[in-house]
Amino acid sequence: MTRSIAALLATLAVASLTACGSSDTPAPAATRTDLKLGTVEMREVDLSYSSEAVVEAVRQSTVAAQIAGRVVDIRFDVGDFVRKGEVIVRIDERAATQAVEASQAQVAEADAALRNARANYERSRQLFAQKFISQAALDKAESDFKAAAARVTALLAGAGQVATERSFATIVAPYSGIVSARHVELGEMAVPGKPLMTGFDPTTLRVVANVPQARIAAISQTGKARIEVPSHNRWIEVKKLTVVPAADPRTHTTLVRLELPGDVRGIYPGVFARVHFVTGVAPRLLVPRAALLRRSEVTAVYVLGDDGQPRLRQVRLGTASDENAVEVLSGLRAGERVALEPVKAGMPSSRPAG
Repeated sequence: MTRSIAALLATLAVASLTACGSSDTPAPAATRTDLKLGTVEMREVDLSYSSEAVVEAVRQSTVAAQIAGRVVDIRFDVGDFVRKGEVIVRIDERAATQAVEASQAQVAEADAALRNARANYERSRQLFAQKFISQAALDKAESDFKAAAARVTALLAGAGQVATERSFATIVAPYSGIVSARHVELGEMAVPGKPLMTGFDPTTLRVVANVPQARIAAISQTGKARIEVPSHNRWIEVKKLTVVPAADPRTHTTLVRLELPGDVRGIYPGVFARVHFVTGVAPRLLVPRAALLRRSEVTAVYVLGDDGQPRLRQVRLGTASDENAVEVLSGLRAGERVALEPVKAGMPSSRPAG
């Protein structure tokens, strides 16, 4: 392994020198002035423990049908932003409308019967007072009146339920968010419980990570962390950190939730992330990230020599880092200057024709 790394470094160095040109009598090298340079420096950084994580939505839901009917209108698709209260899907409501009309007719019939029963009860009371009917006849009239009133109450409740069910034909967004999945096509039959659309609120995202129990004490003490999203090349400050007070008995890990700021854009549930939990502060030797050149197992930088020419040098990196710099364990000294454009540093400098 060591021999292969050394050979790779030698190849890179030779390629760099060959690109610069050679002759029997080499000309004195001119100082490179076409490179952006950075400085290796010793400074205090946050010591961190890194853990793989994933982005999830705090508020994510799947809207389902509550009545049966054919889907007649779909107004949004995957990726669309929907505002709270906007109509997203409509189901054919003709059957529900007919049920409403039928229930209203039943209520009208029952109301007419109630009026008749009330009038009959009033007449029976007058006749009983004049000793023209028996107590049993009065009791029957009263019972008929109460039964008619109860039937009207029941039918009114049923009519309200039917009207509510008709409103389920128009499905609206419960909150503002982004559609992440559409589960139905135009013309399909919807039945109660059938998923229609799934969406999430992009302003309530968080990152979840499973952390070994041995690390929880230090993480809870500092309460600080930063989130790296490699696919977007972004670092995000954590808004809030919560250690879930429960551990997995199989993996001996504890779930940690980290809330993202509400103004984060371009990140969605399921995206891979890396959490850097702050566990302390210590001085570390740092090299700019832009100066790193990675080739297979080799990590190297171009260091500017005393003659002003960049030379390839292998380095060994540590774990402390941020979005701009990374810890270097060996290969560099504080104060040395490195090329921030390593590919350009390995190419010949452009010189005006003499």
